[in-house]
Amino acid sequence: MRQALQKLINFFTGGKIRSAAKEATAILEEAKAKEKETLLQAKEEAVKLRSEAEAEARQRRSELQRQERRLGQKEESLERKIELMERRDHALTSREKEIENTRSSIEELKRRELQQLELISGMSSAEAKEFLLNAVESEVHDDLARRMRQVEAQMREEAEQRVRRILAGAIQRCASDVASETTVTVVSLPNDEMKEQLIRREGRNIRALESATGVDLIVDDTPEAVSLSCFDPIRREIARIALEKLILDGRIHPGRIEEMVEKAKAEVDASIQAEGEQAAYKAGVTGLHPELVKVLGRLKYRFSYGQNVLTHSLEVSYLAAMLASEIGADVAVAKTAGLLHDIGKAVDHEVEGPHALIGADMAKRLGKSPEVAQAIAEHHGETDSMSLEGLIVSAADAISSSRPGARRESVEHYLKRVEALENIANSFTGVEKSFAIQAGREIRILVKPHEVDDLGALRLAHDIVKRIEETLEYPGQVKVTVIRETRAVDHAK
Repeated sequence: MRQALQKLINFFTGGKIRSAAKEATAILEEAKAKEKETLLQAKEEAVKLRSEAEAEARQRRSELQRQERRLGQKEESLERKIELMERRDHALTSREKEIENTRSSIEELKRRELQQLELISGMSSAEAKEFLLNAVESEVHDDLARRMRQVEAQMREEAEQRVRRILAGAIQRCASDVASETTVTVVSLPNDEMKEQLIRREGRNIRALESATGVDLIVDDTPEAVSLSCFDPIRREIARIALEKLILDGRIHPGRIEEMVEKAKAEVDASIQAEGEQAAYKAGVTGLHPELVKVLGRLKYRFSYGQNVLTHSLEVSYLAAMLASEIGADVAVAKTAGLLHDIGKAVDHEVEGPHALIGADMAKRLGKSPEVAQAIAEHHGETDSMSLEGLIVSAADAISSSRPGARRESVEHYLKRVEALENIANSFTGVEKSFAIQAGREIRILVKPHEVDDLGALRLAHDIVKRIEETLEYPGQVKVTVIRETRAVDHAK
């Protein structure tokens, strides 16, 4: 049994060995075949790479040959250009020598001709030059003056047209009411019995009201009305409010009058603060010190030639902002300075000095920028310098105050100004007649044509303008027109 099992094992073992040997032989043959195939592929790849390398080398050799040919052509071209330049340089050198010789000959001829001219004229070259310069100067002087006058007229016309456009646009954009108030306020009464109640007690009520407010209470024959008279509008407003409260209350006696006056003062103070805040809001100016707002509100009760100063300040602020935006200036500075330019008028009875400088000092002290303070100080030309914003505020101030109906002047002052204008014009030599027109804003002067020529008329206009600026005070500007007229008259017989 054991031998049979051993034989069986040997049988199976021998079969596996033979099978393995066969498989090994097949693997070796397959490996040899793959090795031959790989070798063939490697040879083919090597041949291919060699062919590509040889083709690339041939291409590079041909490219190098082409570049060498181009370089050779460029070298030949440069050599030809260098040769051409050398020939031109040689020709120019020869030409320069010829020109120099010709110049020397011309200088010699000029020298000989100058000597001959000096012998003929009997003058040296310096004397002849001086003579010619004097002659040309005398001939050119009048032409130069006429040319200057034409240029000046043209520039003035162009400037006036531009200024008119800017000012007209600013004025058209600013629409405001004309305010004109007097120093008398009329208070209406419900009946004449109230007037009798005011007069009772031998006028003690009237005296108490006048003493408490500082105004004059005028009781006349006007039915159902009394008048309050005072130069200070704030006092007059306090008296008006107090009197209206007393009329509504019906109890009129000295103690009640003092109580109502105190209430009226509180109301007016609140109104002043509100007016200042409202003006700053309308003008679009923010960040004002409370004291500046209060002083600004007091301008509500100040008037200049009948024009309300607060309304005028708002107009100036609007106009200054518009003008600044048109010409590229600082709009914020111009607008703020325009609103505050007259705040000095609210305190000028307390502080000495011009209101422009007072206002500038107050604005600077209460936190406004130096530019704003400078523009306020400059708006009446009371400083040595003039900034662009100051000039804008000055122009806006003139526009607001000089437009028709804005201010009211006395007839006497108007007549004196017109007479002074004509007297100044008549004081100059050669003036025949002068006429002040347009409410003293223009003066036309007729000159004697045989005494004043065209250039003299131009100088005369400048001299009269200078004299007016030095001696007269006037709102806005005065236009001076000098007219020179020549008439030729004959009679046919």
